Amino acid sequence: MSKVQLTRSEPVIAPAAQSTAPALSSRERLGVGLALVALYIIWGSTYLGMRIAIESFPPFLMAGIRFICAGLLLYAFLRLRGHAAPTGKQWGGATIIGVLMLVCSNGMVSFAEQWVATGIVAIALAAVPLYSALIFGFLGRWPSRFEWLGLGLGFVGVIMLNLEHGFWTNPQGALALLIAPFCWSLGSALSSRFSMASGLMASATQMLGGGVALLLLGVGLGEHISGWPSTRSWLAMLYLVLIGSLVGYTAYGYLLRKVRPALATSYAYVNPIVAVGLGALMAGEQITPVGIIAMLIILTGVALVSLRKRR
Repeated sequence: MSKVQLTRSEPVIAPAAQSTAPALSSRERLGVGLALVALYIIWGSTYLGMRIAIESFPPFLMAGIRFICAGLLLYAFLRLRGHAAPTGKQWGGATIIGVLMLVCSNGMVSFAEQWVATGIVAIALAAVPLYSALIFGFLGRWPSRFEWLGLGLGFVGVIMLNLEHGFWTNPQGALALLIAPFCWSLGSALSSRFSMASGLMASATQMLGGGVALLLLGVGLGEHISGWPSTRSWLAMLYLVLIGSLVGYTAYGYLLRKVRPALATSYAYVNPIVAVGLGALMAGEQITPVGIIAMLIILTGVALVSLRKRR
């Protein structure tokens, strides 16, 4: 959450449907490995970054500012490098996908973090690979047996972590976290059905379209920034823009072009481990023996997905 060259423009955020993936070169395999490590660590840490940022910024305004800044930086860089400006139709498609993935998913995560611990948020988002497997299956790309086994093990591990930390403590936040992973998976799957700019320009336009929608939603809900944000909130916002958005989405887009959805979305099973670990190191949360076993099960599931033999 691979794709082939299309006759229409090629999106970066989601793969086009295909039954098999082309063999990767040694350089591409290295790139895939680095991209996976980046997503495992970076997106696992952004939950804590969002929690710190919303100490001073309202959740939807925070997310809107984050993605507009990241989108503008990437868009300006690509235009200076000679990339063509997107057409009106491409802007429209990117905005639709941006709303699904950034407003209905990332925005909901920011909203939920007002009440729900970062580790629990990351655990909830671990449903992304399962939703993606089902959605892409209906589009003709069902996971292999090894991928199903890996996805199942990962889900078992997530349930164990969930039982350790609780989930429905706050129904409002829990509902947002049920919506978020489904909308992320749906947006990833549907983006290959819309006309969008090619390569990284698709990411830039999606972040800009989704970011504007987030700002409008925040304003419509009456959000406002009261007082000058704290230094730690500004630093968290800077991290989310430069590392979480620019580096993270670039790595994610690369994976979606090179590997199957089950492997591209395996970050969702590792992110809870990173989030819980950061909670233990920086917030004094304890990791129980059951939590350690659950993390080992999750890693085993990710390994099965990663080591799947290509046909």
